[in-house]
Amino acid sequence: MQKITLVNYLSVENISKSFGERTLFENISFGINKDQKIAFIAKNGSGKTCIMKIINGEDEPDTGQVVVRKDIKMAFLSQDHNLQDELTIEESIFASDNEILHVIERYEKALENPEDTEAYEKAFDDMDRHNAWDFETQFKQILFKLKLEDFKLKVKNLSGGQKKRLSLAIILINRPDLLILDEPTNHLDLEMIEWLESYFAKENITLFMVTHDRFFLERVCNEIIELDNGKLYQYKGNYSYYLEKKEERISSENASIDKAKNLFVKELEWMRRQPKARTTKSKSRQDDFYVIKEKAESRRKENVIELEINMERMGSKIIELHKISKKFGDHVILDDFSFDFQRGARIGIIGKNGTGKSTFLNLLTGTLPLDGGKVVVGDTIKIGYYTQSGINPKPGQRVIDIIKEYGEYIPLTKGKIISASQLLERFLFDSKKQYDFVEKLSGGELKRLYLCTVLIQNPNFLILDEPTNDLDIVTLNVLESFLLDYPGCLLVVSHDRYFMDKIVDHLFVFRGQGEIENFPGNYSDFRAYEDSADVQQKEDNKAEKKDWKQQNNTSGLTFNEQKEFQKIEREIKDLEIKKKEIEQLFSDGKVADTDIEKKANELQNVIKKMEEKEERWFELSAKIEG
Repeated sequence: MQKITLVNYLSVENISKSFGERTLFENISFGINKDQKIAFIAKNGSGKTCIMKIINGEDEPDTGQVVVRKDIKMAFLSQDHNLQDELTIEESIFASDNEILHVIERYEKALENPEDTEAYEKAFDDMDRHNAWDFETQFKQILFKLKLEDFKLKVKNLSGGQKKRLSLAIILINRPDLLILDEPTNHLDLEMIEWLESYFAKENITLFMVTHDRFFLERVCNEIIELDNGKLYQYKGNYSYYLEKKEERISSENASIDKAKNLFVKELEWMRRQPKARTTKSKSRQDDFYVIKEKAESRRKENVIELEINMERMGSKIIELHKISKKFGDHVILDDFSFDFQRGARIGIIGKNGTGKSTFLNLLTGTLPLDGGKVVVGDTIKIGYYTQSGINPKPGQRVIDIIKEYGEYIPLTKGKIISASQLLERFLFDSKKQYDFVEKLSGGELKRLYLCTVLIQNPNFLILDEPTNDLDIVTLNVLESFLLDYPGCLLVVSHDRYFMDKIVDHLFVFRGQGEIENFPGNYSDFRAYEDSADVQQKEDNKAEKKDWKQQNNTSGLTFNEQKEFQKIEREIKDLEIKKKEIEQLFSDGKVADTDIEKKANELQNVIKKMEEKEERWFELSAKIEG
């Protein structure tokens, strides 16, 4: 049997970290080996980010060390970007020590100055010599998949999400040996997440990541390391394996604790009977007693919510949508859409960014006016609406004061209640944290508090717009447990596929331009349906596509035609970008009424030019193939 040799990339050796009297972790050790794809799981506040920074050299441990193999290239994707504001997207990518990228950069500049024949020929030869054609195809595909297609856009003009995606793109393009990722799926839509998932699953990249995306964990990772109550546990498998083995571990620990409790009762009786003067033997037993006591009192406090909520009775009419319509300029969100919500409806909304998912929720709740049709809300319906905007606390307010502004308790069956304080505790705000000032809370904690303010109002129709953003896995499990027991209607927009699978049983699929598909099933059902329906179409598309190298095998063209061919490809790309920019303006509702006709004509001109360029491109392609 052949022995497998592990190549160690990085070792974390007995590191500890404290802030004042608070110890985050102590004597933590683990290793990262070549080809491992490791997820790191821990509650918020337990030191995940601190460990990531220590590994990357941005922070120092109080004790211990991190040893990195000398000959490896390591990259770190953090929540904070490290980009230069004055550089463009293209310049940010080329600002690295990757020699192939510099070859491609020179070639791109030569294309922009085709009159310099000598420079063009040299750049073209360098591309061949370094086998850079495939590399350029790969990095442009990465940028395309992450929707970073306007290469001339400056970093300072990018949104926070675009900066995060650019940082990710730069790391992927440079292909490090070891990639450290902090929440890589934040700011990505479903299409991007699934592409990145597929990319990592098939590429030979060593990963160490923190993520709350459990489908991502399931499909990408082959090992999970968990920091739980200051101790480290390692699981050699994906997320499903981790859940199974963690449950076994906790059951075993609790059984051990139960035995300790029985022994503790007996030992406590003995301790109380003992005289003050003790023999050496009894002193030893006394020491053992305190060990047993600590063990007996260590049973885990799990935040499991099992509630029978006694909400206001629903009548026969819930919410009815009668031919509702909405558009911004030429961008259609809804077009005569009708739907009748029934009792117990649990509906998820999915679709690409910009297709109108949040707008739909605002129309439903009356936050935005309709262009046509009407929304009829039943007399007994009480809507709770969790938006992406969050809460705006007053200075000096404490956590408990915020939630009590919205309600004191949720009524349960059999006359019981869950108080505001108890609800906060179930959502991981302990009694001490409840009296903290709100300005001290982290982003994730503010999201949790906002959720509690919506839930304490005891709505019977709950609308949630991206509720899982900034929540860790522990909090997500708490929220899911609550929603599984929730007896009212539920309407959810989320990119979290695992969450959607667990919570909803029906989907509204926003296709864009007013097309909304009713799908009876959860997200996994929908993906299975889509994949089976698209198999033939994808095969047809593959047959039409040529790889970049084939496109650049221009031996059938004259030198001037080769230059024209390369130039046309660049011009088509620029026109595609311009077309998308104009369409996005309409999509975002940013075109003034007086400019609609002007922008529409501009769009038509761009499309006409694209068609002309593409026709010439096909003519030249035919000569190559001939």
